[in-house]
Amino acid sequence: MAKIESYAPGSFCWAELATADAGAAKQFYGDMFGWTAVDHPMPAGVYTMFQSGGDDAGAVYQAPPDVPTSWAVYFSVTDVQASAAQIEPLGGKIIMGPMDIGESGSMVVAQDPQGAYFSLWQAKRHIGASYGGPLGQVMWPELNTPDPAGSIAFYTALLGWKTKPETDAETAEYVEWVNGGRSMGGLMPMRGDMWQGVPPHWMIYITVADCDERAQHAGEIGATICVPPTDIPNVGRFAVITDAQGGVFSIVQMAASQQQATA
Repeated sequence: MAKIESYAPGSFCWAELATADAGAAKQFYGDMFGWTAVDHPMPAGVYTMFQSGGDDAGAVYQAPPDVPTSWAVYFSVTDVQASAAQIEPLGGKIIMGPMDIGESGSMVVAQDPQGAYFSLWQAKRHIGASYGGPLGQVMWPELNTPDPAGSIAFYTALLGWKTKPETDAETAEYVEWVNGGRSMGGLMPMRGDMWQGVPPHWMIYITVADCDERAQHAGEIGATICVPPTDIPNVGRFAVITDAQGGVFSIVQMAASQQQATA
């Protein structure tokens, strides 16, 4: 799978980095993943698309001074107005929108009841990420939350997701989000002292050929390795990295069996 043409409702469709230094971010992520940066002047500044092989993989923009450096996740919906109308009744909060983004589409930025930020996207000319190659693909949105049951109740009602396992989410070590019968993301319960002071948030994963080599390289070009390369049984090998401006993301080297399953 090289080019993505469309997204089913509820799919993870886009990720963008708000950063304190867009120039440094373009250089860092280009070096890490081979992405090229294509600038698009906008009324409020420059919005830069990260591309691989001419297809969009994600984006970056210069954040206002009061916005911390962070990666944002977007989920596809068919009617952003209707979906946005459900957010607050379900216990969430609308931060911005709904609003049109020119001819590209319409969006809303929100917080779930636990405080994690996310966005919804109704596509027009821009579906989201069109790059679906095996390396340098932004994939697997993972929600880190202290309230698995509350988070599951919110997102399943809002986006129609199911979960795996379907029950015992409060005791499960990890939960998969299932959309259209296919696992497309995860939920990590924030239990224990290691999460102290960390707010609920969505994490992205970016695919690499060699997790150990890329993690080492990230450290050499100014990033901090938060979780060193670690095996995930039957999945692959991952590491958690913070870029020099504070953007947190994960890299993942998929096991051969997983590469074949997703091809």
